[in-house]
Amino acid sequence: MVSVHTGYTVGDFQCLLDSDLYLPESWADDPQRCKQAGIPEEVVYRKKTDVALGQIGCALANGIRVFAWTFDEWYGKDGQFLDGLQNMGQNYVAEVPANFTGWVKEPHILLHPRTEKRHKRGRKRHFPRLSAKALPASEVQNLLVYSRKFQKQRWKKFYIKEGEKGPVVWKVKWSKFYRKQGSDGLPGSAHCLIVARNVLNPDEVKYFVSNMLPGSNGITLEKLLRVAFSRWPIERCFKLAKNEIGMDHFEIRSWRGIHRHLYISQLSQLFCCRVHQDLREKKLRRQFVSDSRTGSLCGICVGGRSELSAVGSETGLLSSIRDNPVPSKTQSAGQRTSCPPKAAEIASFGYRSREVTLLYSG
Repeated sequence: MVSVHTGYTVGDFQCLLDSDLYLPESWADDPQRCKQAGIPEEVVYRKKTDVALGQIGCALANGIRVFAWTFDEWYGKDGQFLDGLQNMGQNYVAEVPANFTGWVKEPHILLHPRTEKRHKRGRKRHFPRLSAKALPASEVQNLLVYSRKFQKQRWKKFYIKEGEKGPVVWKVKWSKFYRKQGSDGLPGSAHCLIVARNVLNPDEVKYFVSNMLPGSNGITLEKLLRVAFSRWPIERCFKLAKNEIGMDHFEIRSWRGIHRHLYISQLSQLFCCRVHQDLREKKLRRQFVSDSRTGSLCGICVGGRSELSAVGSETGLLSSIRDNPVPSKTQSAGQRTSCPPKAAEIASFGYRSREVTLLYSG
């Protein structure tokens, strides 16, 4: 079974918002097989990225707002998926494969033919188009090695989180980036290309592309990295859903039956997460005692966990949301999308994110 899931995380709160089974094209072309599995006639083949865009549209239509969407390179390599998010007015930090192409310097575009060539006979060229002198789009792995913008930079270390084997530290470089957009493959608006190399394993390199630029609208490189490396809370969310709630414990084969089980699991997890969050907040309030030496309303947090920096003065990205919050940014909801009744149940709680929403397929 292959499914697409939309998850939500803010601070120490994580839950799943939506789930859909992926219908392979071979199944969609076999009506008899679909009938035996109870798949409704209106269900047609859709790419997983199209399923994901549908889930995001449902979330937006039901009042969910996020700081940014993030996902692995399988989604990030699909330019149409990124275009869909852009058209919805949504921010994203996408992991992309090493062969993802674009430009670090905006290429020159010809909007119309030159005057002396307008009346010449021959094959008509389409406009707008890249200038003949423009460099072709390059793979991001080659840009890292050969681009002057990356060659001139020094690697900057960032502490990501505390792992099972110690601190997780990555070295980072970044540059403006123009990816191919639309069917004509022309460069779009300025993006941000981030290259991260694992300090403990230099052979491990990750590439991220975001439609947010550091230095604009209060966006910083630290915030983008925090989003880029924050998929681990959703992995924990899946682990809890499977081990504690039984999300993967079913012996049914019908389309509706599996979806019903997924939705009940999501609602159960959302309820447990809300109760857990309320209990933690009450515990923190009990631990927060006033300082009798002053007459002010300040206090001392008793027993609170402190984050240790692994690289001295470098930045700790994934500290508590209370210590290092990501301010919310109003985003367009895009085009409102009609949703099936099940989505309204999940989204009716109306959570508003200050941080990030993540997208996964399994």
